[in-house]
Amino acid sequence: MKSKRVVKVKRTILGKGVFAKRSFKPDKIVGEICGDIMNSDFESDYCMHLDRKTVLEPVRPFRFLNHNCTPNCELLLWKRRKGAGKRVRRLWLRTIRRVKKGEQLTIDYAWPVDAAIPCLCTSERCRKWIVAEADLPKLLRRNMSA
Repeated sequence: MKSKRVVKVKRTILGKGVFAKRSFKPDKIVGEICGDIMNSDFESDYCMHLDRKTVLEPVRPFRFLNHNCTPNCELLLWKRRKGAGKRVRRLWLRTIRRVKKGEQLTIDYAWPVDAAIPCLCTSERCRKWIVAEADLPKLLRRNMSA
C-alpha cells in the first residue's frame, strides 16, 4: 500500500503531522515506515527504536507522526530470519481504533523517564508527560522530590 494514497503531511500548531486521507477500521495497516537503519548511538527528533542496538530514522510521511496519550495507531515491528543469518525487519503503522478521514494519526511515544518531556497532546486522558505509562508514577515521585 502506497502511503501517499492513504496519508498526507499537514502543518499543525506544533509543527507537522500525518493525517488520514481515508477512514480506517481498527487493526488495519496504514503503511510501512521506511528509512535508514542506524546504530542506537544515533539520535534525532524522529528516530524510532527497533531494539536496544538499532534505530530507524524514518522518512516522509511517517517521520512526522506525533505523540498522543490516547493514540489511534501503534508501531508494529515485523522480524524474520532470512538465509545466512540475515535478519529482515520491517516497521508498520497499524490502527488501534477507528480512524476518520482527516484525523491526525498518532502514536504513544512511551519514552523512558530520563527522556520525558511535558506533553501538549490535549487528550482528555493526557498524562501531562511524554513518558511510558508504566513509568509515570516513577517520574511523578522524582519530580516531587526535586
